[in-house]
Amino acid sequence: MRKEAMEKLLTQLTERTAKAFGDRQVAVILYGSAAAGDYDGEFSDLNILCVLREVTTRELSDAEPVFHWWREQRNPSPLLLSAEEVRGSTDCFPIEFHDMKERRRVLAGEDAIADLEIDDSFYRAQVEHELRAKLLRLRQKAAGAMFDDVVLSRLLAESISTFAVLFRHALRLCGQQGAWTRADIIAQAKEHFGIAGTALETVLRLRDASAARPSASELRTVLDAYIAGISQVIAAVDRLEK
Repeated sequence: MRKEAMEKLLTQLTERTAKAFGDRQVAVILYGSAAAGDYDGEFSDLNILCVLREVTTRELSDAEPVFHWWREQRNPSPLLLSAEEVRGSTDCFPIEFHDMKERRRVLAGEDAIADLEIDDSFYRAQVEHELRAKLLRLRQKAAGAMFDDVVLSRLLAESISTFAVLFRHALRLCGQQGAWTRADIIAQAKEHFGIAGTALETVLRLRDASAARPSASELRTVLDAYIAGISQVIAAVDRLEK
């Protein structure tokens, strides 16, 4: 998606949420790769936090047509939280709130994140949990795509965004100032966690339609090394003080 198209879509979203919620809306905030300037329309999502004064069945009903339209644009439904929930849930979602704190763009309303204090009590555990859960999911999906190179390539290409985000948080837990672009995160993670080979870069290149495609045998070798690299990061996070 080109920048102009992305901006048009974000404008349409804020117009729709304003109409749906009126003065019950506190803020609409873009976060993630698009807010960090590393957005790829085919493989990236537009991640949105929508903060309301309260979230009841009325707000859920009013949100339904907006969220349905947003999903039709191939984006995940916005996070819908009350202002009180934002203040009280940083210990449960430190990954998400750190991302918002460091890179966000207020699309409408007030900056509900600016003065937020993030509780890191469960930060390490959340990073490890997400890494392990996403690795298990990758294996599950790969098991159903081992004989379809197109599907397997797509699976790997789609997964790298999530793992790059989690690598950045793993680096942050290790005292490193994580980069924001996927290529820089991968380079930093390889150096810090001692990940050998070029599997991570190969998976990232799968997002580029003009890049040469690995052969069937090469793809399986890449998958093995990719999983091994992810496992190294998980082991490093697991070793951190609990």
